[in-house]
Amino acid sequence: MSGVGSEWCRWRLLASTFIGLLVVALLSVSAQSSLKHEATTESKNDQADPNHVIKISSPKSRSSYKHIWPDIKFGWKIVVGAIIGFFGAACWSVGGDGGGGIFLPMLNLIVGFDAKSSVALARCMITGVAASTFVYNLRQRHPTLDIPIIDYDLALLFQPMLVLGISIGVAFNVIFADWMITILLIVLLIVMSTKAFLKGVESWKKETITKREAARCLELNEEFKFEPESLSNDTTPEKTEEPRKSEVSIMQNIYWKELGLLVAVWAVVLALQIAKNYEVTCSVVYWVLNFLQIPVAGAVSAYEAIALYKGRRKIASKGDARTKWRAHQLVLYCACGIMAGVVGGLLGLGGGFILSPLFLELGIPPQVSSATAIFVMTFASSISVVEYYLLKGFPVPYAIYFFAVATIAAIVGQYVVRKLINIFARASIIIFTLSFTIFVSALTLGGVGLAKVIKRIEHKEYMGFDSICSYT
Repeated sequence: MSGVGSEWCRWRLLASTFIGLLVVALLSVSAQSSLKHEATTESKNDQADPNHVIKISSPKSRSSYKHIWPDIKFGWKIVVGAIIGFFGAACWSVGGDGGGGIFLPMLNLIVGFDAKSSVALARCMITGVAASTFVYNLRQRHPTLDIPIIDYDLALLFQPMLVLGISIGVAFNVIFADWMITILLIVLLIVMSTKAFLKGVESWKKETITKREAARCLELNEEFKFEPESLSNDTTPEKTEEPRKSEVSIMQNIYWKELGLLVAVWAVVLALQIAKNYEVTCSVVYWVLNFLQIPVAGAVSAYEAIALYKGRRKIASKGDARTKWRAHQLVLYCACGIMAGVVGGLLGLGGGFILSPLFLELGIPPQVSSATAIFVMTFASSISVVEYYLLKGFPVPYAIYFFAVATIAAIVGQYVVRKLINIFARASIIIFTLSFTIFVSALTLGGVGLAKVIKRIEHKEYMGFDSICSYT
């Protein structure tokens, strides 16, 4: 219980830091908006090549956005992009954080899509990674227990909150300035990468001790082997327990009730999101449809949290049925699920870089942590893909191509890493992969964000920049 208490303190500190950053950002937005004059930022889009610019208007929206879609042709850009995407999907599927940290810069800087189209296509790739990994894991079992590798109770607690948080994050993305998003991204990614790395070191040390003890026990067993003649005539050896299967049929590995609840939340939220896009922005109906997501998502997570609190359900993948869940812990975990969704929607990522380290801190094995985080992300990312498709936010041929690349890469990555785990008997490989991928995401996304901030400062394109200068 002391481990759970220290874990609660660490995550409470992280949540407080995140909320503090949001408050500072909102205050900054309020201060800048009071000084803001008429800003013109559409001149850059007008200078783009008209052969590559497509103007898209959302339903019942007064504004329009000019997407930059490169011509669909075979060349070095699409080849390099596919190679980077393949490597990224293979590694990121193992860690359980989706891969948005490498997909976004690749699509924007190498292939040549505009920022919003890059986010939409990155969502397609994340969905490919998540869906293929989920299908691959449907036959897999828990590394030590006779249960599925996907923890459906854990998914029931976090998936509705993640979906709800993404809707909030998308709204914040419109409000926040680029420099706020960049700072938030760098701080969170570095913190989560460090936590994952430290957890990996801890797991590596435990695995080393376990391997030494196993080797010592094997030596003792060889020394004390008895001869067959020592058995009396009426003695029969005890029946050996049937070895646990690492793979079973898909039908045995799915908890249909829990999966049905998750699919129901996904379907209702998706319907509300689609209906919202066909209403006038900020109208009464628009906000009603937005707020209806709260009782839908909150009811399912509350149902699971109450069941865990009263002991009717348990997080079986921990292997400890006696865990006593406290109310404030469950509230914190739900808040972390919302935070993962908010950050995912704000930064265009999947939210797995928060869920995976959180699951590890809860004592979930790395294999289960990765599989469950990817399973939860499947629902959230697929909602975004459907929305972007209806709004014509990406070119379908490119989406199909990169979706296929990510799908194949994720399956290859899962297969290779599980082979390595079986060979070296070290599940910490997954944790170190997670830490590495989050750190790379911090470098790529943080670097791109800082470059954009510096460029805008040089051209005085920030909201309120000229006003602030004249005011001072």
